[in-house]
Amino acid sequence: MIEQLRIGIGHDTHRLGTGNYMMIGGVRIEYSRTLLGHSDADVLLHAISDALLGATGCGDIGEMFPDTEPTNANIDSAIILKSICSKIYSENWKVINIDTIIFAEKPKFSPYKEKIRNRIAEIISINPSQINIKAKTGEHIGIIGREEAISAQCVALLYKKNATVGN
Repeated sequence: MIEQLRIGIGHDTHRLGTGNYMMIGGVRIEYSRTLLGHSDADVLLHAISDALLGATGCGDIGEMFPDTEPTNANIDSAIILKSICSKIYSENWKVINIDTIIFAEKPKFSPYKEKIRNRIAEIISINPSQINIKAKTGEHIGIIGREEAISAQCVALLYKKNATVGN
């Protein structure tokens, strides 16, 4: 039996606009601003989605769920991530771990980290211990620091049993 390990990286950024909540990691965060986007603009789930797609060589979130497609308007990012997981799991890929960073001046994410970790684990059917959530501010510098946007990054490690490995 050959096992193949693959690493993927994902990144996403969305502008902040007027609103009263945002979706981060599949969790509703009450806040005086919202994230703007074609979907629900969940930067964390989008970064995770791209990391999983990258690790498996399956393209990116924009190819699977283009913003030019009307049916993707306001789509729940959990649906996107579940669909991606269904695709990669059907190809015998398994998630070893996911490490993420949320870049935001505000709100503070410490009170939400455990809830976010548990929600992501539920969405992608892994143990919460396989997920790490970090949050960093922009130190009042750039679009993050000026509270114009929120970004997220993710690195995912996957393995595939019975893989064929080329030279």
